Amino acid sequence: MPIYEYQCQSCGHEHEALQKLSAEPLVTCPACNKPELMKKISAAGFRLKGSGWYETDFKSGAKKNVAGEASCSSSSSSSGSCPGGGCTKAH
Repeated sequence: MPIYEYQCQSCGHEHEALQKLSAEPLVTCPACNKPELMKKISAAGFRLKGSGWYETDFKSGAKKNVAGEASCSSSSSSSGSCPGGGCTKAH
């Protein structure tokens, strides 16, 4: 379920709510109880993790080079060099 952000047009109170996609938007402010709550448009903050995503995503330092070293193609084996020059595979 997504988390929606709301802001009261009357008192300025900001509120987050975990709601289903099919749920009606909230209208009553939990701070002042006025029907002035408006849904804000904001960017989703999420992180793609797991074995199905690129190995270098969200890594730093020397760990980022993992895909670059292992990304040699069969066409690079005939030329003897890999793109980026950091290949350690035997061709």
